Amino acid sequence: MREFHAGQFDIAVIGAGHAGIEAALAAARLGLRTVVFTINLDAVGNMPCNPAIGGTGKGHLVRELDALGGEMARAADECCIQYRLLNRGKGPAVWSLRAQADRRKYQERMKHTLERQEHLTVRQGEAVEIRTRDGAVSEVVLSTGAVFSVRAVIVASGTYLNGRTLIGECVEASGPDGMHAANRLTDSLVELGLPLRRFKTGTPPRVNARSVDFDEMELQVGDDLAPPFSFTTETPPVNRAVCWLTWTTEETKQIALDHLDRSPIYAGVIEGVGPRYCPSFETKVVRFPDKKRHQLFVEPMGLNTEELYIQGFSSSMPEEIQLEMLHSVPGLGHAEMTRPAYAIEYDCVDPLALYATLESKKILGLYGAGQFNGSSGYEEAAVQGFMAGVNAAMKLLGRPPVVLSRSESYIGTLIDDLVTKGTEEPYRMMTSRSEYRLLLREDNADRRLTPIGHRIGLISEDRLQAVEEKYARVDREIHRLTHSGVGPSAALSAFLSEKETADVTDGCRLIDLLRRPGVHYEELSPYDPGRPDLTPAEAEQVELNVKYEGYIRRQEKQVEDFRRMEGKALPLDLDYASIGGLRLEAREKLADLRPADMGQASRISGVSPADIAVLMVYLSR
Repeated sequence: MREFHAGQFDIAVIGAGHAGIEAALAAARLGLRTVVFTINLDAVGNMPCNPAIGGTGKGHLVRELDALGGEMARAADECCIQYRLLNRGKGPAVWSLRAQADRRKYQERMKHTLERQEHLTVRQGEAVEIRTRDGAVSEVVLSTGAVFSVRAVIVASGTYLNGRTLIGECVEASGPDGMHAANRLTDSLVELGLPLRRFKTGTPPRVNARSVDFDEMELQVGDDLAPPFSFTTETPPVNRAVCWLTWTTEETKQIALDHLDRSPIYAGVIEGVGPRYCPSFETKVVRFPDKKRHQLFVEPMGLNTEELYIQGFSSSMPEEIQLEMLHSVPGLGHAEMTRPAYAIEYDCVDPLALYATLESKKILGLYGAGQFNGSSGYEEAAVQGFMAGVNAAMKLLGRPPVVLSRSESYIGTLIDDLVTKGTEEPYRMMTSRSEYRLLLREDNADRRLTPIGHRIGLISEDRLQAVEEKYARVDREIHRLTHSGVGPSAALSAFLSEKETADVTDGCRLIDLLRRPGVHYEELSPYDPGRPDLTPAEAEQVELNVKYEGYIRRQEKQVEDFRRMEGKALPLDLDYASIGGLRLEAREKLADLRPADMGQASRISGVSPADIAVLMVYLSR
């Protein structure tokens, strides 16, 4: 193949899925000449699995990304067709927004956003080689022979890298949705010395809505008052679609068990490690043999299509077995399958080979993002893409890197987990992964991270000022409630009786009333004539901060303790072998992973508290 020089850029992004989009936009918006390569321009922002944004833990990531200046939340608010706030029956720490997206509209929106972005070039082509000079990336080569000179590369290859799809005995080299795989880039990455591994994920079948009997299913409508994803979206979301709930049966389970020998998972054909928290249906019936049925969600793929997605029914069974299983489910007895389920295997990097900036420890200027780093999910990919794009830009601009702490964001938790602990399966964000869930709520992501987005250069001065004014009003109102009282009255007595809480005989502070279980801020307005005019979001902040004040203070103390340890930097060239008292395993792990600080070192598997104590003494000397 004859090569030719095709252009010179600061940053190249390989892949235009959810990670690649955010990486390319962040870098270009910071003024770096950026090019993003995609195997097919019609697959930009594709949702090959579930056409939805958010969910438990994932919704936190989307709102944090928005507060930093990312794109996903705004695009979701323009393209989503049903909103639901999950876990409303639990505490606010785990409230998580989830919305069904119009799949094609989302793709079009993201593709057009890339095309219009200044400093960004969008290019269809398969990247087959990354070249280096003096240990740093220098060029990206496409399959056509086009050679691009670059100073940094972000690999956001999703499930395309050496991809292989499996439907029973039908095994093909393929990316998602029938796109061709990126088969040659793996060899280049191996030559560069990156430690690669094999993961797998899967999708469920799609069916035609006109062949479904919805009378046999349970209707699921969206929330009337769900918040939008983006803090800048001013109009409330409008629900324009409904979903349905159904269940598998004993017959469905038996069909799967009778044909396990034809499942690539149990026939030994699949090599990759799959996600524990999103298993195939055949894995569910093997793992939970006593469970008689499993929940399935039937969700629309968009407003201009009849395709429905059967969430919870992932499989790699042969197509005819999938049909049998489908037809044993209430409401799907005559369903016409438009796309069979499939499993997909792909190559990814061991994230322990990356710094917290997501730059490779071995190759300067080479960054990873999304499923290439061992994670799963659109939201996990998007936030990593954003951080990789920001840090690649920061390095080229000569500015300090941006590394978010576990104590200030779920994004920091996600990246720290990957690069410090590693992962043996596709990593999925969940609220349980954070030690500081009550502080890192969805609703206050703007307060936590908008100043950082402004410091990076991706949040305007006006937007920062609006956030500061919002929380100044919240703080003023909490102060007012603390110093304002309410006297006894017949109306207040009746209200408190209805709430099954003690009456007020001598008057009390408004803040004490609000702290009572079951009493909400808006309900106190008839007894509080001095109340200011707050937005619903501001009123929510007042209530949450008052009701959970004690718990919040306790977590803030934990954060202070955490930061004292986290703030002690470890030199990247520290000779751990020379530190007496460190166990051999700790020396090897610390030398290999090169933690940036004591906090990161303490989370490395194989490094004990005793080892940390030795390090602390060594540093103090």
